[in-house]
Order: sequence, then structure tokens, then C-alpha cells
Amino acid sequence: MAEYRYVIAPPSVVAVPVAGGGAFPVRRVFCVGRNYAEHTREMGGDPDREPPFFFMKPADAVVLNGADMPYPPATKDLHHEMELVAAIGTGGADITEQEALAHVWGYGAGLDMTRRDLQGQAKKEGKPWDMGKGFDQSAPIGTLAAAERIGHPSRGRIVLRVNGAVRQQADLSQMIWSLPEIIAHLSALVRLAPGDLIFTGTPSGVAAVARGDLLEGEVEGVGSVRTRIV
Repeated sequence: MAEYRYVIAPPSVVAVPVAGGGAFPVRRVFCVGRNYAEHTREMGGDPDREPPFFFMKPADAVVLNGADMPYPPATKDLHHEMELVAAIGTGGADITEQEALAHVWGYGAGLDMTRRDLQGQAKKEGKPWDMGKGFDQSAPIGTLAAAERIGHPSRGRIVLRVNGAVRQQADLSQMIWSLPEIIAHLSALVRLAPGDLIFTGTPSGVAAVARGDLLEGEVEGVGSVRTRIV
């Protein structure tokens, strides 16, 4: 195979810290839309009819270690979405539900930040809404925990507080599509690879945030995420 000299410096690897030491290198970030019934209803959907659908964020959208998140440009309606994040350790295509959890390295807590006005306008016009979701620093995430240490959570409290007040609260058992189902559906569309992150959907209660707001989220038995909007 021919070897090439890079004509620009290659991008650095984005890596999420791991509880107990080490870091998880991020390849891609997949997100599941409308995976809690009440959130599906508040966004105008029907939780009894919709199959899972997916969108993506770039790897460098990740905000690490409790760092501040700058309020993004081109929006006046920035929303929080608190989520359980699964980190893929073993890739594959057409993964069955029975095999799915064996492909998960670990878990974390994350925020799918959304420029809701851009997303809404794109939906109205029938256009892609990548810029409503996949903008710079749109994915704050906490430390990851290995599944071999914490198991594979299928229930447990997920909560987000903004300036100390609870904004979102649910149980992981209320997800419409379980993580094995999500992995099976997604891996039928694309070949999953080590380093992929999957944001598994948000409960109801999404709302706007402003500069200065402190966001603190937690997934019971998994971990936490924290960022301040600046």
C-alpha cells in the first residue's frame, strides 16, 4: 500500500475519560430520537407508531470533564436533552438483540444540546436538521464506566437539574426502544465500530437554557455530567 505524507496536520483524537483511569477514543456519535413516550408526545410524535430513527454529531462535538459550553451562534432557543450514553467496544453489522450488549464497552451520562429553532425551521421546510443538532460543542459528556464494573443498566433514575431545579426526570425502563433493540436497528443501517457512542434518547421536560445556567445530570448507577452555559 502506498504511503502518503499528510499535507495538513491530522486531527487529534477525541477521548472521553474512564472511571478508574484511561480514556475511550471517540469515532462517531449516534443519537436516537424520541425514545421516551412523554418526550415523543411533547415533540408532536406518536410513541405507539414510530420506529427508532437516528441522527449524528461529530466526534469533536463532545465537551469533556465538566468544561463550560459556549452558547452557540445562530440560535435564540438552545435546549437541553439529558441521556444515557452507550460506548461501543466491539463493532459489527446486523447485530441481533441477543448479542447486542456484548458489543457495549461501557456507559456514561450525556447531554444532546439542540438549537431548537434551527431544528424546527428545518423540519418545517423539509430540510435536514444537522445544524440544529450537530454543531460545535453540542455533546457534553461525563466520565464513562465499564460495563464489567457496573453491568448493563436497563432501569434506574435519569435526572437533569438546571441551577439546582429538576427539569427532566424519568426511569431508564421507560425507554420505548431498549438498548439491545437500538443496537440491532442501528447496526442494520451501518456497521458499528469500536469507539462509537450512542446517545439513547431523552425524557420529557426539554426546555431552553441561557448563558450562566448550570446543567447537572445523573444516571443512577452510571455517572453524571455537568456543564455551564457561557
